[in-house]
Amino acid sequence: MKSVTKIKKISVAVVDSDPLRCVGFQACLGAESDFVVSPAQPAEVKNLEAVDVVLLSSRTVANVSELLSTFRVVRPDLPFIVVGHDADEDAILRAISAGAKGCVDEAASATELARAIRMVHSGSVWAPRRVLARFVERAYRSNSAGVSGGHRSLTPREKEVLRMLVAGCSNKEIAVPLGIEERTVKAHVAKLMRKIGAPNRILLTVHAVTHSLVQ
Repeated sequence: MKSVTKIKKISVAVVDSDPLRCVGFQACLGAESDFVVSPAQPAEVKNLEAVDVVLLSSRTVANVSELLSTFRVVRPDLPFIVVGHDADEDAILRAISAGAKGCVDEAASATELARAIRMVHSGSVWAPRRVLARFVERAYRSNSAGVSGGHRSLTPREKEVLRMLVAGCSNKEIAVPLGIEERTVKAHVAKLMRKIGAPNRILLTVHAVTHSLVQ
């Protein structure tokens, strides 16, 4: 008898003051077998222990960036995706700078929203490329080391690791198909960060995307 592989569920909390929109999010993501979607209030977020990703509606509060900054202090481990309406580049940039790991227009398709959730859950950032480019520039100006514009050439293996990192793969998900240990993946990522001059994995990913280092 064959064993059945159990799908690991991604717990998604929807923070929205409108119950109908919460129902809409649940219906939108209901077809995804790996999602468990439930509503939550802003005051409940700090106590959410079993939640993997939070969808924060920009219609819920007047100042999303301020709320995100507060959440970043009380729950730095919890990734947030801001779902808004006709948000301009500056608004998206403020949200990312305040701690959001993703920004999605509320008119986006269910497929795009689901992909954003999975990418953010895996440790990547989801936002328009032009906004990520501005985020990298801002990080460069605010960090004395910055992100190197003239990084050294990458080896074929480093390019493989970087491509999979950008795709949202975890260290284990990178290691298995490449036939290497997780500690080796960590060593490759650390070397990539040194070569490119990125202070963390997120900026490494953003820099790789915005500078077309991987396809």
